[in-house]
Amino acid sequence: MMVDDHTKASEELKMVTMSKNATLPTDADAKHKAAMTKLSTMSGAAFDKEYVKMMVKDHEKAVKMFQKEASSGKDSDAKAFAAKTLPTLQSHLTMAQSMNGKMTGDKMMNHKMDGKSKDDM
Repeated sequence: MMVDDHTKASEELKMVTMSKNATLPTDADAKHKAAMTKLSTMSGAAFDKEYVKMMVKDHEKAVKMFQKEASSGKDSDAKAFAAKTLPTLQSHLTMAQSMNGKMTGDKMMNHKMDGKSKDDM
């Protein structure tokens, strides 16, 4: 599900950028290359825990960026893309947080969810 959603969003973003005569990066940045290197040295439960931790962190960052773009972006196409994609990103964040909670034994899952802690809901 997440892979399909990310592939679909990537294709849609490519169309937006092409219409603006812009290009997307074709390679991961240094931070993500380092994360891939780190993960490549891990296996089993250690890999799973680190991967899910990274998924939570990256989806939290993406949700914040897309919220900002959707609410105050200057380009109407980028703003519309962000608004359309945001609910899926929020869903992915919730799934990642749930997986992380299960893996770490955090039954209460007091992680931030869409800007609120579970206690605030």
